[in-house]
Amino acid sequence: MAEPDLIGSGPKTSLDHVLTLKKGVYLTLGSDTLIVKDRDLAKRNRSRFCGVAISKLPAEITIPYYNILWASVSDEQITIDYAADKSKKHLQCEKLQYSLTEAPTTIAQTWAEKLLSHAYGQAQPQRRAKVLINPHAGPGGAVRIWEHHVKPIFDAARMTQDVVKTTHGGQGIEICETLDIDAYDIVVICSGDGLAYEAFNGFGKRTDARTALQKIAVAHIPCGSGNALSCNLNGSYYPGPSALAVVKGIRTSVDLMSLTQGSQRLLSFLSQSVGIIAECDLGTENMRWLGAKRFEVGIAQRIFSKKVYPCDISVKVELENKDQIKAHYKRIHTAEEDGQKEGGESTAETSLATNESKPDTGDGLPPLRFGTVNDKVPDDWQTTSYDKMGNFYCGNMAWMAPDANFFSAACMNDGLMDVVINDGDIPALKYLDLMTSVETGKFFDNSLVSYRKVVAYRFTPRDQVDGYISIDGERVPFEPFQVEVHPGLGTVISKRGRYEASGPPNWEKSV
Repeated sequence: MAEPDLIGSGPKTSLDHVLTLKKGVYLTLGSDTLIVKDRDLAKRNRSRFCGVAISKLPAEITIPYYNILWASVSDEQITIDYAADKSKKHLQCEKLQYSLTEAPTTIAQTWAEKLLSHAYGQAQPQRRAKVLINPHAGPGGAVRIWEHHVKPIFDAARMTQDVVKTTHGGQGIEICETLDIDAYDIVVICSGDGLAYEAFNGFGKRTDARTALQKIAVAHIPCGSGNALSCNLNGSYYPGPSALAVVKGIRTSVDLMSLTQGSQRLLSFLSQSVGIIAECDLGTENMRWLGAKRFEVGIAQRIFSKKVYPCDISVKVELENKDQIKAHYKRIHTAEEDGQKEGGESTAETSLATNESKPDTGDGLPPLRFGTVNDKVPDDWQTTSYDKMGNFYCGNMAWMAPDANFFSAACMNDGLMDVVINDGDIPALKYLDLMTSVETGKFFDNSLVSYRKVVAYRFTPRDQVDGYISIDGERVPFEPFQVEVHPGLGTVISKRGRYEASGPPNWEKSV
């Protein structure tokens, strides 16, 4: 995907796919691009160096359907809005406008409708969006990001937008708890992952929680430090490409997790962590100005301390062999590619082992299958005492931050959570190598890492008065907690109906 591609000739197409506008100007619906034959436009799109054209004048340009935002016919004129890729980070809204001097209006209108059908495919055009902007997210600048990089794309796509700039923590919960779910299609989060956490929990507090979580899709524009949700759903941590992914993405079911602690129940969409990762997240709040780099600084500071976190962990394990996990990922990934329902909505029908817990209609959240943290640990769970645990990390998505694919085998709706554990008394250089292997894609296969897929677990801290427990990047009390997964309970907008991560190493070769 790039700026309009300059080519010499387009594909052969039937005449009803060609709109003749005036002498020498034709718009053609190709297989996956709009082909524009316009010598004047081609001149403007030639490659230049210091203002001087350096490429041969092409006969045509092409615009990927993915980049087409809208097409309309009015006042004997056809207008096509599209997003031009100026760089990996930046998109710019541009227009094609032509008078209908040669084409009857009715024919142009029919052609424009065909173009929109190609452009949106399984995506819903003109979504109605509730937009939540956190002006103080991450390094700041969310309002500027919205106004300069996101709103122009949404406007060009003719999306309806109801915008709220949050003023205090927890406002996302308040808004989503009382939101008119018949008035909107999506909630767009312009913030880091914290406001997404609030949105899911706001829906979870409703008396019609299951209905709200299924009906309203959550979308993410990256404006924070980690931006994990955008990395996984949009395949980008840049606002412009993410805005386009929200416009063109499809509704997709996603697993959510229930966490019980004390007397409260929370929803988690991303992760839970205790140990070095939690400390690097919550213990570096004073470095938010560094953006995602604050996590790297935090890890480097803590590795050499060799701090350990004694605990008892009980788990309901589904898969504990890494080869089995790769084979499972292959099966789910194939189903995600081939099993989308007609209309473009990816569902939880390919979940692995927990059919009894799939979402249904009803009031409130689904019942807890394994009780709460205050109940007896089920007899079929595995319980292990760790005296030197260095990192406990449970994830529901692959990317936890840009360049931090901790859970490469994570799937959107397989009904399983991915759990990694490593000791804390590893020699400093080996520990550093372990953490940096996340960026190189070698973390999954590292022998120092235990990687399992589970349906539920309980974490009980020991021999430590206070510390950090991170739930989706939010701090909760340093007390025992229990988590279980709900397959396909939530709904999101994803670029392709699956996570954008590449999977564990060599998963394609699994049998």
